[in-house]
Amino acid sequence: MSASQSEKGAKFRALHDGPGAFVIPNPWDVGSARVLAALGFKALATTSAGFAFSLGRRDGEGLVTRDEALDHCRAIVAASELPVSADLENCFGDAPEVVATTIRLAGESGLVGASVEDASGDPARPIYDHALAVERVAAAVEAARAQPFPFTLTARAENFLHGRRDLEDTIRRLQAFAAAGADVLYAPGLPSREAIKAVCAAVAPRPINVLAGGAAAAMSVAELAAAGVRRISLGGALYRAAFGTFLRAAREMKERGSFAFVAEAATHAELSGFMAGR
Repeated sequence: MSASQSEKGAKFRALHDGPGAFVIPNPWDVGSARVLAALGFKALATTSAGFAFSLGRRDGEGLVTRDEALDHCRAIVAASELPVSADLENCFGDAPEVVATTIRLAGESGLVGASVEDASGDPARPIYDHALAVERVAAAVEAARAQPFPFTLTARAENFLHGRRDLEDTIRRLQAFAAAGADVLYAPGLPSREAIKAVCAAVAPRPINVLAGGAAAAMSVAELAAAGVRRISLGGALYRAAFGTFLRAAREMKERGSFAFVAEAATHAELSGFMAGR
């Protein structure tokens, strides 16, 4: 029997209640989603970078439309019985009303969670002004609460991904997002273990998502949980890891004329087993 969206939403919300931390990996297509589900992960999240790159486009420049992103989300949702949350970047518009519409459509696509970030996509002013950023989160929260099932809204403070290494402002934004009703807080690119601890303490008991990159990549799940982290995502890291192997193989063929990489490739039988589907 297929799990209902309400059941998935409740399961996803419960994962954030602890104890400890859980990993939410980011597939970029149906095949990678089925592999991750078969390996026993409890939930999945989309990756804007992985999806954009799979289309041959750059990430974070508005080159993927909302309709394309939501169609992709529907495919990932259909790939398994797991709860799925989505990386919806800035929710495809500056105005709070656009954010609210995107979150409504996200729920209609089968998702049980999504994120809204304060990165504008404008190189001249990459981070929204504080007041507008909070208004956008509040609009997203209102739309999330209007869903007829539990919908987990993650609010992201993007300073560290855009050259603004301001921990105080990042914490101020996350606290404001929490006050606006966001269920999960997320500041990708935190530079140190100490910064991760400071962010977790500043918004406790609201759950914090940490990106497994930079300082966090050097920490284990247990160490991140001890620092106060509740959820660990990968962003585009799995896609980049897969393409790291692809590039090494392609360069070996081109530059050395050899095929040693084949010995380490996943077998056809193993991959076929993962693709049994639902």
